[in-house]
Amino acid sequence: MATQVTATTARRSSSFLRIAIALQTLTIFLQAVSAGLLLTVSYGETLHSVGARVMYGASMLYVLAAVLAWKPGGGSPRPVWHASGFLVLASVQVVLGIAHVPSVHLPLGVLMFGLSVLALTRR
Repeated sequence: MATQVTATTARRSSSFLRIAIALQTLTIFLQAVSAGLLLTVSYGETLHSVGARVMYGASMLYVLAAVLAWKPGGGSPRPVWHASGFLVLASVQVVLGIAHVPSVHLPLGVLMFGLSVLALTRR
């Protein structure tokens, strides 16, 4: 009975982790779209700013999902390290965006999207 409960918990944690990674990937993609709008429409800056907050929240959710998949679910701690690294990258990305450093902000966003897609395909 305990094994069945543990397996169910691990499955749910893994599903939550996959959903969190997918949400993060989607929000990073939407940030690229809003960056294009930033250059073309008056409300683009507001949209990109709101999207940055949502993307940062999605990165925090990824950390939470990774911890829940690891501790109670008995999974590997590796996703926790990946999620924590992503949160650091997201923090750097926000600081660079606020400082208006597009020469680093844009390539870092592309890198984050690629790493997020890679994390999603590995799950």
